[in-house]
Amino acid sequence: MKVYIESYGCTFNKADGQIMAGVLNENNIDLVDNIDEADVIIVNTCYVKLPTENKVVYKIQQLQEKFPEKKIIVGGCMVEIDPEKLDKIGPNCSWIGPHQLNKTADVVEQTYCGEIVREYGLSKESKVGVAKVTDDSLIHIIQICEGCLGACTFCCTRFARGPLNSYPIADIVEEARQAIENGACEIQLTAQDTAAFGRDTGEKLSDLIKEVANLEGDFRVRVGMMHPKNILSDVDDIIDAIKLPKVYDFIHLPIQSGSDKVLKEMRRGHNVDQYLEIVNKFKSEIPGLTLATDIIVGYPTETDDDFSKTVELLENVGPSLIHLSKYQHRKGAISSSLEEIPRQVMKERSKFLSEIKSEITQSENQELLNSYQNALVVEVGSKGGFIAKTDSYIPVIVDDVNLGEFIRVKITDATATYLKGIVE
Repeated sequence: MKVYIESYGCTFNKADGQIMAGVLNENNIDLVDNIDEADVIIVNTCYVKLPTENKVVYKIQQLQEKFPEKKIIVGGCMVEIDPEKLDKIGPNCSWIGPHQLNKTADVVEQTYCGEIVREYGLSKESKVGVAKVTDDSLIHIIQICEGCLGACTFCCTRFARGPLNSYPIADIVEEARQAIENGACEIQLTAQDTAAFGRDTGEKLSDLIKEVANLEGDFRVRVGMMHPKNILSDVDDIIDAIKLPKVYDFIHLPIQSGSDKVLKEMRRGHNVDQYLEIVNKFKSEIPGLTLATDIIVGYPTETDDDFSKTVELLENVGPSLIHLSKYQHRKGAISSSLEEIPRQVMKERSKFLSEIKSEITQSENQELLNSYQNALVVEVGSKGGFIAKTDSYIPVIVDDVNLGEFIRVKITDATATYLKGIVE
């Protein structure tokens, strides 16, 4: 029996796919990289946005048509968020929810034998210290907690991931130590909200970062998305942790809107002034900081005035990375009961923000021209060369280097999305 796994979505979901592969490997079930060789196909779905939903729905339907003889298992967030639709498009598919990964081998074996098996529902099963199979030995993803403390009106992911479940710092540090010993040079600490880590156990994100960053070895730590409302009580200690030499000078701090009215209607739990307070503290303490943020364009209650405030915020803050999403209703989300704004208005607003985004990132990167940067080579470029990440987590395309190598690079060219450089 041979199994092929295809994962969609965020870093956290990618790690879920690695855990499923690890469970299969421990049970002597063969994993294959070619879908044509597989007897069983696992589609590890993401459901955060409508375009991604459409992509995974199409994929499930396409696989059933193209490979009627193969068994199909659907995993990921779709299992918990939209089981009705999943049952409709794949009535003969087995399921494995994101909290039931330890049952992957059983589900695969029973499905291979012709049964339809559906394992789902929440659990407190730890995802730290378990076996993983990855195609990238340099970058090691560690899920530090699952679920969140939020009640954002636009979000459906929280229905799949459940309430906050933090894993012990000691277990996370041990997994990081083993990964570094096995050759990993980048440790990614990921969660739906890393800033919520430890709120249920009495531990702190800042302590976790410091313990991982103080491990022996040559590596870097990337800290995943932090919700502004949960960083407020630990902001000074988190800044101290990010300032450590082995931690990227990078934070992902979504704002979603520059309007306090919209933020309140989204139930974000913070306002613009609090967000600016956090950002200003980070920037004053870490001059080379890369700030990434998220913006939802066209939330149902967003007026022209609300949108103008978002534009003003972005121009004021100048985030290095801006992830733009056009608002769309999501299954079970509170805001789905609201009337969407006209698509043309949303399209125009999104286009306007995209232009601002390009201007900001182009300007930020241009300032680095002719500068010298320390960087870590993390992957092979899709169009040639190698991609290295600077200490501020900005991608630089370089040649004539080795994966996992720490380099000194002179920046020779800058675009809105990446840098080019030559190794000194």
